Amino acid sequence: MHLSVETMWREFMALGVLPADRERAISHWHFCDNRQDADACARLVVSGRKRATAPSLWSLQSRGEALPRIGDLHVVTDWAGKAQCIIRITDVEVLPLHGISEEHARAEGEGDGSLAWWYDAHWAYYHRELEGSGYQPRPDMPIVFERFECVYSVA
Repeated sequence: MHLSVETMWREFMALGVLPADRERAISHWHFCDNRQDADACARLVVSGRKRATAPSLWSLQSRGEALPRIGDLHVVTDWAGKAQCIIRITDVEVLPLHGISEEHARAEGEGDGSLAWWYDAHWAYYHRELEGSGYQPRPDMPIVFERFECVYSVA
């Protein structure tokens, strides 16, 4: 874990907006599967444009990860692991890929914000994300659409 993750977490906890909880593990991760997209997405979150993300449920299951919950806190890092912000999950919706709407695409804040752009980029991503998992992307596959708010950032 990059030192900046622990430093950001301590600074956030020192604000007193949450009860002191030293037992809570610091959840930290970056978006995407490559440096360019991970760093761009972190910047979009800090700027307020990106307010959602949408992994496949199958990917979470294949990695043994639980569904996100409203109120969960995560330190978002850049590709190199340096803390950029802390987000709080505000809504979790599981829906089929073909149920993603223009509004969902806009909330993700990537590309031109259109559903067409979102679908093209995510279809390719889901193929990479599910590689080796035993699952193949399908139009009806379950997507975990997570909305979040940025509650603390480096900016």
